[in-house]
Amino acid sequence: MIKQDLNELEERSIFIMREAKSKFKNVAALWSMGKDSTTMLALARKAFLGKVPFPVIHIDNSIDFPETYAFREYLTKKWNLDLIVVKSEIKPEMSGFSCCGANKTVALKKLMKERGFDALIVSIRRDEHGIRAKERYVSPRDVNFKWDYKNQRAELWDDYASKSDIKGHVRVHPLLDWNELSVWEYIKKEKIPINPLYYSRNGNRYRSLGCTHCSSPHKSNAKNINDIINELETTRSEERAGREQDKEKSYVMAKLRSLGYM
Repeated sequence: MIKQDLNELEERSIFIMREAKSKFKNVAALWSMGKDSTTMLALARKAFLGKVPFPVIHIDNSIDFPETYAFREYLTKKWNLDLIVVKSEIKPEMSGFSCCGANKTVALKKLMKERGFDALIVSIRRDEHGIRAKERYVSPRDVNFKWDYKNQRAELWDDYASKSDIKGHVRVHPLLDWNELSVWEYIKKEKIPINPLYYSRNGNRYRSLGCTHCSSPHKSNAKNINDIINELETTRSEERAGREQDKEKSYVMAKLRSLGYM
């Protein structure tokens, strides 16, 4: 896995979040309690003098791991987060994954309408999935949450249009250029608290975390951050191999994201 310059990544991510906070009136962030979104909140704290200055949203389907809920409560208190928990339904939908597919988007749409958020900060990375590679740092969604991934603007933040010409909201992606190894190296460098499910238990650990219905561990003896970094430097397996959505044909994820999925 390619090593990246952590200082350069940090500087860009902080700049993007500061710009989003200054350009948009009502900003929120999505937090899954996974490594990426937790790293994103750590970067926000560094960007804004030790405080996350916007609400953080957990779309909760009520079947996350017990460790995930415990971590949510721990870090909310430790970092004094303005946490919004929104319940999503579990019912059949187009992806075939009733727990973490379009149903979460429905819950988010309702919250966005109620609270009037015009920008959402999200922790996706380009290297996670092919369809996410098409994203931009700042990505418009229309009033129905739809994303036109075939018609992306030039990736120039300073040239990005103001909110006045956007009828829906924007997604802001400050971690877009990071890779998995860099996230873990940054977690080590900054001593960021992390969900314990990422560490090996009985020869297995989670590399990518969703809920209990769509996440599977992989064989690993990595019991600490140094072990995880060493593992990533040599592994050839894909990060999201244990996530059920990504085992489907690529058009499923493309369809979900075009409809506003995180």
